[in-house]
Amino acid sequence: MLFAACSASSFADTVYQTREDFLREEFGTPPPARAIWLDNAAQDKLKAVLGHPYGQARLRYWRADGKTAWILDEIGKEYPITAAFVVKNAAIERVRVLVYRETRGMEIHYPSFLQQFVGSSLRDDRLNRSIDGISGATLSVHSMERMARAALVLDSLTP
Repeated sequence: MLFAACSASSFADTVYQTREDFLREEFGTPPPARAIWLDNAAQDKLKAVLGHPYGQARLRYWRADGKTAWILDEIGKEYPITAAFVVKNAAIERVRVLVYRETRGMEIHYPSFLQQFVGSSLRDDRLNRSIDGISGATLSVHSMERMARAALVLDSLTP
């Protein structure tokens, strides 16, 4: 019984792409990582789009060719979803689900779903376009929307 419980939790962890592979795919040779400190002002802006402060005091990001790449974690239903976002000119240029840990809703990693985010920007702390949901993956879809908004906010805070 213990074996079944252990294998059930690891079964849900699906790695679609590593951070290193994503950065290589996006930049060729990845630029060095930079860090942004999430001070009170930054946390206030993140709280407006996430509904809660981000759980870290600083966050790594990558910048080259006029774009930034962000790798973020946000709870879906019970477990964190790890996703990568590329922002250029205050709009999302690319998004990928890197690691999905839930038992349902993994359809959010499909390119047809993720393509909806491309070109999105912020308007009054909301995305400027509607994202179609996926039956059975509502909380995962909402998590992706929150992370997309957070990536746009974080991009606006970088020098």
